[in-house]
Amino acid sequence: MKKEITVTPIHVADLLAEGERMPVYVHLIDHPDARVLVDTGMTELHPAVADMDPQLNPLNEQDFDLASIDIVVNTHLHFDHCGGNHLFTSKPIYVQRRELDDAHSKDDYTIRTWVDAPGVRYATVEGEFELLPGLRLVPASGHSDGMQMVVIKTGGRPIIVGGDVAVWFGELDEPHTEGQLLVRALDPELVWLTHEREPWRPRQEET
Repeated sequence: MKKEITVTPIHVADLLAEGERMPVYVHLIDHPDARVLVDTGMTELHPAVADMDPQLNPLNEQDFDLASIDIVVNTHLHFDHCGGNHLFTSKPIYVQRRELDDAHSKDDYTIRTWVDAPGVRYATVEGEFELLPGLRLVPASGHSDGMQMVVIKTGGRPIIVGGDVAVWFGELDEPHTEGQLLVRALDPELVWLTHEREPWRPRQEET
C-alpha cells in the first residue's frame, strides 16, 4: 500500500505584531522518499527584532529528531523562516536564487548572519522545481520577490505549504499578489501558512 504524504505543523515561536501575538510554525512533510522541513523558525534572540518580543520554542529544544530531516526548504529568508538553518548544516537547503540574492543585497531585509550561518549550504533553484515525486517548489512572489511554496499533488486537489504567501486567511479569501492568485488558481484542498494555527481552506461556494 502506497504511503501517503503527510504535513505536520510545528509551533516554534510567537512574535508581537501590531499589538497581538502571532504564532510561527514550520512544517514537516513526511514523504515516502524523504522527510522535508519547510522553514526552520528561530533559535535565538537578536537586537534587530527585539521590538517583536520573540517568545521562542526552537526545534533544537523540542522533542524533535533533527537528524531525521533529509531536505530543508526555505519559502523565503526573512529572519523567522531561516533562523534555524544552522541546525541543518549537513542537509541541502532549497531556496529560490532570487531570494538568496535579495537576502544578500537588500538592507534591513533579514538577519544575514542567520542566512549565512557557518556550514549552511543552499541549493538554489530558479522557477519551478520537482523536489520529490508529487512535491514541487513553485515561485509565489508577493510577500517577497523570491518567495516559493511547496505544492503537494498525488492525485486529487493539491495541498500547499505556503510560508508567507499569505500572512492571514483574509489574504487568500481576497487574493491580490501574484502568489496568492496562483494559490487560488491551483484550487487547493488546503493551505498551511506560517502564522496561522490551522490550514486555510477555500470557502464552500453556495449552490
